Amino acid sequence: MSPDDTPLAVTDALQALGVRHLVVGIHDPAFPGLDGDDVGRGSPYSRGADSWYRFVRGLGFTSVQLGPQGQTSDNNTSPYDGTVFSRNVLSIALRELTESEHGAPLVRPETLAELAAHVPTNRGKDRVPYGYAWNGQRRALDEAFSRFSKSKPAELVNRLAAFRQHHAAWLERDALYDVLRGVHGGRGFRDWNRGGKTHPDQQLWNPSPEQVAASEQRRAELTQQHRRQIDAYAFAQMLVHEQHVALRSRCRDLGLGLFGDLQIGLSDQDVFSYASVLLHDYVMGAPPSRTTPDGQPWNYALLDPNQTDAKQAEGDGALRLFLARMDKMFDEYDAIRIDHPHGLVCPWVYRAGQANPLFAVQRGARLHSSPDLPDHPRLARFAIAAPGQLRRTVPRFADDWVTDLRPEQIDRYAIFFDAMVASAHAHGRNAQALVCEILSTLPRPLKAVLDRHGLGRFRVVQKANLVDASDVYRSENARPEDWIMLGNHDTLPIWNLVRVWGRTDRRTRWSSHLAARLGLDAKDLASRPGLLIHAIFADMLASKAENVYVFFTDLLGIDRAYNIPGTVDDDNWSLRLGSEFERDYRARLARDEALNLPKALAMALGGRGTEFRRSHGELIAALERLATTSAR
Repeated sequence: MSPDDTPLAVTDALQALGVRHLVVGIHDPAFPGLDGDDVGRGSPYSRGADSWYRFVRGLGFTSVQLGPQGQTSDNNTSPYDGTVFSRNVLSIALRELTESEHGAPLVRPETLAELAAHVPTNRGKDRVPYGYAWNGQRRALDEAFSRFSKSKPAELVNRLAAFRQHHAAWLERDALYDVLRGVHGGRGFRDWNRGGKTHPDQQLWNPSPEQVAASEQRRAELTQQHRRQIDAYAFAQMLVHEQHVALRSRCRDLGLGLFGDLQIGLSDQDVFSYASVLLHDYVMGAPPSRTTPDGQPWNYALLDPNQTDAKQAEGDGALRLFLARMDKMFDEYDAIRIDHPHGLVCPWVYRAGQANPLFAVQRGARLHSSPDLPDHPRLARFAIAAPGQLRRTVPRFADDWVTDLRPEQIDRYAIFFDAMVASAHAHGRNAQALVCEILSTLPRPLKAVLDRHGLGRFRVVQKANLVDASDVYRSENARPEDWIMLGNHDTLPIWNLVRVWGRTDRRTRWSSHLAARLGLDAKDLASRPGLLIHAIFADMLASKAENVYVFFTDLLGIDRAYNIPGTVDDDNWSLRLGSEFERDYRARLARDEALNLPKALAMALGGRGTEFRRSHGELIAALERLATTSAR
C-alpha cells in the first residue's frame, strides 16, 4: 500500500478545501487484532493494526492520532494517568516475539496460543478484559525475559545495553518504583506509611539533607537485591520502544503522520520519582465550565513554579523534566496533542489533601492569576497577573478574569509553551506540530500564549450552540489554525447523539442551520439521520479550519462511547475493534450509518457557494461516483 492508493478525487478535494491535516484518532487498546495474536487488548504494533493503517490511508486520512502511551497500573485503565517516560508494555505485539530473528523465539507460540484461547468474552469481544490482559501480558513477557536471560544472544544483549544507556535518566527510577510496589505489597507509594508515619522509601528520590546518604544506600540495596526484576523491566521497555520505532517506519512508508498525546497529569510513579520538582500543597483540577459544570478534582501534581526559570533548563529542575518529556515525545512522534494546555499556562488549582475534593476544586483558583485572594493567600507567591489586572465581578475561572497583560508577563506565562516550541524546532518541526486541546474555555493568559505562537483551539461541532452566533464550537467561527471535529474520546459518538436529538427539536434546528449553510433541503436532513451527520461533517470540511479530526467511533458508525468523563466504569477505555472492522464498516456505509468521506467532501465543495461549486463541478461528480461505489 502506498499514498497513491488514496483516491485522487479525495486528495484533490482536501486540497481544494484547504484541509492540510485529516487525522483519525484511536487509542492503543482499541486496535484490532488477528485471531490468536494477543491476550484481548489491542496494540498499535500488531498485524491487526497494520490493516487499520492501510484502511485509513486508503480512505484519505493523512495522520493517526494515538492516545497517551504511558504505562498504566493494574487497577487504573485510564491512559491519562499513565507514566510520562515508560511506555505501556501491554501494547507489545506478542506475535512478533514468537517469530525470533535470532535462534529460539522469546515467547513460545504455545504460550501465546494458550493465552489467546482463554481470553474472556463475557463482556463481549468488543471489550478489553483488562485484568486478564494485564496478567497474560506479564506472563508472556516474563517468559520472554527468562528465555533471553538463558540464551543471551549477543546482538540482543548489545541492543539492551545501548537502550539502557540512552534512557538511563528515567529507566532506573521507573524500574525501582516497580520493585518498591512489590516490596510494599503491590500498593502505590501513598500507602506505604508505617504506623501513621512517612516511610523512608516514600522519600527515596526526595530525601531531606540528613537522609541523602541513607537514600543512596537504599537505592543501591534495592538494585542489588532485585536485579532480575530491574533487568526485566528494562528489557520489556526496550521491546516496546523498538516496536514503536518500527511503527514510525511503517507509517512513513504509507504516507501517514503519527501524532502522540502529552497528558497533563503525572502518574503516581512519576510523582514518586520526581517529587523534588513538584508543588506539594496544591494540585490541579478542572474548574466549573460548560464542559464540566461541576468541575473535576483530578488530583494531578503540579510542577514547582519556583523551578521553571529558563536558566534551570540545563539543571535538574521542573523545566528540565518537562523538556526531557518533550524531547522524547518529538523523538517518537511527528506531532503532539497537548492535553489540557491550561495546565501549562494558567492551571486551575485547589488545596491538596482535602476531605471533599469536589468542594475544594469548585472553590479553587488560577495558579498564576491569584495575587491577593483571601482564601488562597499562598498563591500570591506564584502570581504573574497583578491585583489591578483582575475583573473581580466575574468568577475567577472566567476567561476574562485577567483583563490585560504586559509583554513581560506573557513571557512568564509562556515558559512551558516556549520550551515546547524550542523542542519542536530542535527536532526539525515548528509550532504547528503542537495540537492544543482547548475546549470551552480560553482564559486570557492562555490566549496570549497561543497567539504568540500562532496556535489554534479545538472546535467540537456536536457541542455547538446554534442560538449563539459567537459560540466557540460553531464551524463558521473556526480559524485556519484551529482543529475541528465531530467529537473526541470523551464525547458521545455522533451516531448516538443524533439519535438522541431525534427526540428533541435539536435535529430540526441543526437541519435548518445546515440547509442554509450548505444549500441542502432541511426536511430531507431532518428525516435522514445519516444525511444529517454527513452534512455536519461536510460543514466542518468546508470551514476555514485547516485541521480536521475524526475519532474512530465516529468514522466507523459505532454508537458506543469510548469514555464517559467523571465516571469510573469498566467500559471506559475498553472499546475495541474486531478483526472484521472493515467489513463491518462497509456494511454500515451501505446503510448510511458510517462516515462516507467522498460523500461529505462533495457536499462540502457544493456548500462553498455557486461559483466554487461550478468551478469544481467535475471533482464533485467524481466524488459522488466514488461515494456510491464505496457504499456498495
